[in-house]
Amino acid sequence: MISSLSIIVKNSFLVFFIIFFSLQIHGQEKNGLDSFKKTTWQLFKHDIESVFGGIGYSYSRPLHWKGEQWKTFGAVSAGTGLLYLFDEQTSEFARNQKEGIPLFIRKYGSEIGKPENNYILTSGVYLTGLFTKNEKLRRTGVLLLASASSAGFLQQVTKSFVGRARPVSGKGKDTFDPFNPSRNFHSFPSGHAILAFTNAYAIAKQFKDPWLKTGIYVVGLVPGVSRLWDGQHWLTDVALGVAISIFTVESIDRYLDKRYNEKYNDQLKKVSWSMNFGPGQIGFTAHF
Repeated sequence: MISSLSIIVKNSFLVFFIIFFSLQIHGQEKNGLDSFKKTTWQLFKHDIESVFGGIGYSYSRPLHWKGEQWKTFGAVSAGTGLLYLFDEQTSEFARNQKEGIPLFIRKYGSEIGKPENNYILTSGVYLTGLFTKNEKLRRTGVLLLASASSAGFLQQVTKSFVGRARPVSGKGKDTFDPFNPSRNFHSFPSGHAILAFTNAYAIAKQFKDPWLKTGIYVVGLVPGVSRLWDGQHWLTDVALGVAISIFTVESIDRYLDKRYNEKYNDQLKKVSWSMNFGPGQIGFTAHF
């Protein structure tokens, strides 16, 4: 029997999609005639090529990095290393808060980051855009699918290669056993954080309002944080997952600029991210 909480969580996908779709279509200019001149099959083939092209593009970007990109990489690496010093303390603190978190939020955090649920959402967005021949929504769906696939595959390979023990295993943050098949050694980075925040970051690109963007980011962070409550990941696993999500979405979005004429709300200003350190303060800041 499916519990009422599970039903609420699964229905949240539908509610979220309806709200997102309504906001996306409302106030949007009509597409050019190009999309309507092509058959659905032609559009589908173009989009599938874009998905695989975007995945390949994201993996090749480090080969083209220059000074600014390497500075960002260095900052993320340094930030992850600093957070690593506090992994055990933050894990203990987060796990102690679990019982005080409403059950529906914990359930949402656990369910939304699962691959099968992720692709329900992303496929729904894409197919709606495909059958309505809405180029902006098709592009969004392609961005979601390509980003989730690219980042998802990367985290699976990295988890196995690094072999970091999960907090719930009872072992410390310094325990590594590469290629151990046990899921207790698949902690770094967090798949839930990557899939959920990849979706949130891609969807937030649809909107100009910074408060709405921030709200979407917060919702996208819940699954990653929930893995801290459950003892499934360390803070560094989640933080790096968020960084991977941002990098992946931004690189694939740049690739899609060459493949589509329509782009969201014709935004010219991008979001820039920085990592902040200070007395009692560690975190990311988004500048709109």
